[in-house]
Amino acid sequence: MKKLLIANRGEIAVRIIRAARSLGLKTVALYSDPDAESLHVRLADERIHLGGSAAKETYLDQDKIISALVLTGADAVHPGYGFLAENAGFARRVREAGAVFVGPSPEVIALMGDKEQARKKAIELQIPVVPGAEVTDDTSFLAAEAQRIGYPVIFKAVAGGSGRGMRIVRTADELAAKFQEARDEALAGFGNAAVFLEKFLESPRHIEVQIFGDSFGNIVCFGERECSLQRRHQKLVEEAPAPNLHESVRARLHVYAVRLGKECRYESSGTLEFLVDGGTTADSPIYFLEMNTRIQVEHPVTESVYGVDLVRLQLEVAQGKSLDAVPAPQCTGHSIEYRVYAEDPSKGFSPMMGQARYISRPGGPGLREDGWAESGTKISPYYDSLLFKAIVTAPTREEALRLSKVYLDEYVVEGFETTLGFHRWVLTQPDFVRGLVDVYWISRNYDGTVVSAPRATSPFVLPPPRQSTPPVDVPPKR
Repeated sequence: MKKLLIANRGEIAVRIIRAARSLGLKTVALYSDPDAESLHVRLADERIHLGGSAAKETYLDQDKIISALVLTGADAVHPGYGFLAENAGFARRVREAGAVFVGPSPEVIALMGDKEQARKKAIELQIPVVPGAEVTDDTSFLAAEAQRIGYPVIFKAVAGGSGRGMRIVRTADELAAKFQEARDEALAGFGNAAVFLEKFLESPRHIEVQIFGDSFGNIVCFGERECSLQRRHQKLVEEAPAPNLHESVRARLHVYAVRLGKECRYESSGTLEFLVDGGTTADSPIYFLEMNTRIQVEHPVTESVYGVDLVRLQLEVAQGKSLDAVPAPQCTGHSIEYRVYAEDPSKGFSPMMGQARYISRPGGPGLREDGWAESGTKISPYYDSLLFKAIVTAPTREEALRLSKVYLDEYVVEGFETTLGFHRWVLTQPDFVRGLVDVYWISRNYDGTVVSAPRATSPFVLPPPRQSTPPVDVPPKR
């Protein structure tokens, strides 16, 4: 592997470039019209202009990406997360073009990246799942299944995650409309309209387990993450390890995750997601939810407590490295990740657009930031609004929470609203401090309060607009 094409943008594209550089690999960035001056484009060794703005004509356009792969002579593709990361057809096309797909095989993506197929595999392996129904377009059948399962139920996209294609249905009268809404959103987000139905649990915790596999059949478990603090089914805060989790529950989660990974001969980074009812007692129910056959947004908290670079390890395993050479994972300390989005928490986390006039960020021991936003960065309406992730790590959870307050009080982003005000607020909430939240805690408890940064202020003097030269495309080979 000598040259890596990154089929993504934003924060994860920057993260991949840095990991590739640490291995001496050349990188190729792809960019749309709104991303012409983005950080990942400037950091890469080469770049290809995809043309257009919407995801479907840029980062979801397989023909354009495969053409860029051939044009640049790249011999590997890293899909990041989102977009085509869990598209088995895309992984297959990369391989057919003679390049390495950094991730599991197309066959494993088709099996475990498809929520319904993964569910069937879990049942086969005697891993408990939430009661649900088969994938079908027959609304009469779905209505009968919903009645059998018992309302409320939820529709979920077969081909994706991050809350897209999800709709909660509380009565039979809502079922047909919610079904169509879920299908439309799934098609727009993942290019696949298929959705499935399952029982909706009212107050579960969302716990996920990080596994890693190689081409020799080895599976390593890098522990679990608490991912319950969510809005619109998308996470805002993650932690590793999960707090207030009985050791028996933790052990069962790890065993289930490794069992699934070994059964499907999983390769690369993968995450098994579970719903846990309570989790504080040995007999707390666990339900397998889905598998993400890719790197997760929240992977830094696992890296921080296990001392591993998961993205670099993806690249190494894709080149044939055996996990036999990786030391046995040992969890040390506690890490919390705060996702900073261009959203207005006081208005239902509505997405923001505009230009970041000024950004001030703290530094110091225990703080890591993964992101792409800079002073001058323009936020478009076409893509996910994640700006950066503030990851705080300390020897204990209590120390991590104290350090979080110190650091978050210094972050300033001006030009549009962000979720920083929410993060400062949540640090004042007893339930969060005690680790007693579930996936619907925000919807039940958050009233739109935001807390401003008391420790850092804008100088109110804006620098002159940056005079940048648009990236030069790589000329075609002669």
